Amino acid sequence: MSDYPEYVTINNNKYKINTDFRVAIECNKIAEDGKIGDFERFLAIIYLLFGEDAIKHTEDYEKLLKLAEKYLSCGKELDTKSNEKPDMDFVEDYDYIEASFMSDYHIDLSNTQMHWWKFFKLMEGLSNSETGDCCILNRVRNLRNFDAKEIKDSKERQKIMKAKEQVALKKNKKEYHLTAEQERSMEQLNKILGL
Repeated sequence: MSDYPEYVTINNNKYKINTDFRVAIECNKIAEDGKIGDFERFLAIIYLLFGEDAIKHTEDYEKLLKLAEKYLSCGKELDTKSNEKPDMDFVEDYDYIEASFMSDYHIDLSNTQMHWWKFFKLMEGLSNSETGDCCILNRVRNLRNFDAKEIKDSKERQKIMKAKEQVALKKNKKEYHLTAEQERSMEQLNKILGL
């Protein structure tokens, strides 16, 4: 028997959770979509997670939404105060996720049913190493988080900044170009430092 939740009960109404990780990813996508109104977003998440029966019980909506939030966060408290930019997106990075599950766990996600909480735990356990010996997803995440300012050589820094731009998340996309004056200043600094 699994330690992962399969049902929620509210006022004697028992709702089966659609636990497949793809459903949770879709719910997260809907939750972040600013083009969808709050009420529609709310109903879509309830419907996807708890099914048509849950939609009929309007008196349970508020509690269902709280349970959906708890379920989607794998029972953990959400840090709503964090100002950190995300370094991963389940939808944008899905190809990297698939390749990483295949290389680390030999799991083909395209034909695997998996509970969202198990999927999330496996995501947290994907190989990651400072020496570069890690899965493709974490190599990309490490590049996104790398501070290019640490590199003194302007040409090398420019290469890293270009690579960061190529793998940047759409919601974080930012141009990493130095002006000609900044380039000259960096080259002068490199000469002074003997680089």
